[in-house]
Amino acid sequence: MDVLTPEQRKKNMRRIRSKDTSIEIMLRKALWKKGYRYRKNYKALPGKPDIAITKYKIAIFCDSEFFHGKDWEIKKAKLLNSNNPKYWIDKIERNIARDHEIDQLLFFMEWTVIRFWGDEIKRNTDECIKTIEEAIFNAKIQSHDEVYNDDFDVVSTSSHELNHNSEKA
Repeated sequence: MDVLTPEQRKKNMRRIRSKDTSIEIMLRKALWKKGYRYRKNYKALPGKPDIAITKYKIAIFCDSEFFHGKDWEIKKAKLLNSNNPKYWIDKIERNIARDHEIDQLLFFMEWTVIRFWGDEIKRNTDECIKTIEEAIFNAKIQSHDEVYNDDFDVVSTSSHELNHNSEKA
């Protein structure tokens, strides 16, 4: 049973935001302070990541525990005893499925996806930043390897052409 009156619940639900939440702002400020630049709610990508570091193809989502189903089996059992349980269970399960679909789409687009729970951001912002920095480091290494491999392919093609041309002479 809900401990809030319908008016209190309505007021509470109206204040829940989909953009510029406190956890997003906290993480964005920490990234900005470290010198990382990003896009907010990047519409060019599936799921409109809360933070997108386009230079390194990193999509970051700041997920609230309730709406994205942290410890879902425990929460689901509690929701069965709340107001309108079918609505909430269906909504949260669809959010979980959509999160998974978005992760896969971004993966196939060769983006790195990082998801943080709100509590992680609030309690361990520095650890979240370290996770992002590791992803940036990995992206730098990967792009370096791709450039190196591209250069190697060009060199090997050129040397093959040289050998081919010298045989004709």
